[in-house]
Amino acid sequence: MKLIKEIIQGEGRLGKVFDYTIQIFIFLSLALLSIETLPNLTVKQREILNFIELVIILIFSLEYCLRLYVAPKKFKFVFSFLGIVDLLAILPFYLAGLDLKAIRFVRLFRIIRLLKLTRYNTALQRIYRALLLAKEELLLFLFSITLLLYLSSVGIYYFENKAQPEVFSSVFESFWWAVITLTTVGYGDVVPITLGGRCFTIVFLIIGLGVIAAPTGLIASAMNTARTEEKEKEEEEKNTKN
Repeated sequence: MKLIKEIIQGEGRLGKVFDYTIQIFIFLSLALLSIETLPNLTVKQREILNFIELVIILIFSLEYCLRLYVAPKKFKFVFSFLGIVDLLAILPFYLAGLDLKAIRFVRLFRIIRLLKLTRYNTALQRIYRALLLAKEELLLFLFSITLLLYLSSVGIYYFENKAQPEVFSSVFESFWWAVITLTTVGYGDVVPITLGGRCFTIVFLIIGLGVIAAPTGLIASAMNTARTEEKEKEEEEKNTKN
């Protein structure tokens, strides 16, 4: 039990080997996701890729079971961020079963396995802690953005509906314009042509850009706090050892 716990937690030589092995399989899984999109793969090649994917799933499943086994608080682990990521990395495969229609959906979930690297990378762990520190502010930002997009959708609809009924046919259709305008993507296929619509867009962009810039400062501040906490923790560990 003690040896398994040390390996799972990445302690000692065996723990490091275990960590690096899991990381290799994560990257291999993501590589398979890309290779499978090649159009000229033979049936035999696809069978080999599916077999490798099955092996990876079994390894990730074993890892999840072992982490759950050594976790002191199993319920807390299951509903933790990394616990949920580990589960989502394997669960869709088992839920799909023999349903061929669900295969594409299952493959999409392989992207989530990239988040598993958070467990093995200090910088990614720092970003995760920073997001936790700023979660309330980020939720407020998300609410503000959603509200801004909705109000913008309603506003541009009333300005442009009569001039472009086929483009701004409803508030829901106008929501697409609000999203691509706020993100400054602007495909050029949906633009206001009325004076009121253009003036409204200018105001919307000025306010929107200011709101969009807000999370940058929040995350930067939270990153500094997370780094400070990390250094304090390292100093405490050094003092404890001494």
